[in-house]
Amino acid sequence: MDIIETERLVLRPYVGADAQRVLDIYSDIEVLRWLGDPPHVPMHGIDAARERIAAWAEQDAASRHEVHLAAVPRGGDELVANVLVKRLPDDDQERYEVGWSAHPDAVGHGYVTEAARALLDAVFADGLDEVWCTMYPDNAASAAVATRLGLADLGAVPDRWYGGLSRMFHTTREGWVSR
Repeated sequence: MDIIETERLVLRPYVGADAQRVLDIYSDIEVLRWLGDPPHVPMHGIDAARERIAAWAEQDAASRHEVHLAAVPRGGDELVANVLVKRLPDDDQERYEVGWSAHPDAVGHGYVTEAARALLDAVFADGLDEVWCTMYPDNAASAAVATRLGLADLGAVPDRWYGGLSRMFHTTREGWVSR
C-alpha cells in the first residue's frame, strides 16, 4: 500500500528505525493485555522487533488487503501508532479486521482514530468489502475508537474467530462511504 497522509500523520510501511518504538509497544504489558489471547508475553529485545517488522512486510506482500502501517507525525520520524488490516484467523471467507495500538507516550492525542480512519478509507477504496473489529469486552479505549470511527457496535458476542466473548464492531464499504 502506498503512503497515506492525513492532516497530522503519515502512514507508511515500517522501516528498520521503527524497531525500538515497536519494541516499546509490544513489551508494554498495558498494551499487550488488549492484544491477542493470554498468556501475554512481552516482546524481548530489538531483534524480536525487527523480526516482527519483517513478518508484517511478508504478510502485506502476500495479500492484497493485508496492511500493517506505522503512523508518524508529519515532519517527524518516531512511530506514534500502529494500524493494520489483517485477515481473520481460520476464516474461509477471507474476512478482515482492523486493529490499532498507540505507543505509550502517544496515547490520548487522537492519533489512532486519525490513522485508522485513513487506513479504512484506503482499503475500502482498494476494494475491500467489509471490516470487522474484535476486542475484549472491557477494552473501553478501543471501543471508543471504533465508535468514533462510526463502526456498528454489535455488542459483546461469541467470537467465531478467537473464541470466548468479544466486543464486536463491523462496517461494509457501502456503510463506510455513506457514514
